Amino acid sequence: MLRTISLGSCISVQGVVVGKTADGKLMVRVDDKTFVGYPVSGARAA
Repeated sequence: MLRTISLGSCISVQGVVVGKTADGKLMVRVDDKTFVGYPVSGARAA
């Protein structure tokens, strides 16, 4: 499943979820790299 995570205030990464850490962060894989960050909440309906 594709998810978007935030690595900082201006950097987001979208990739396939490969795991979850104890503090609520998600691990996503993009090609051969794995990134860890906080999940981005979905868009709100108007």
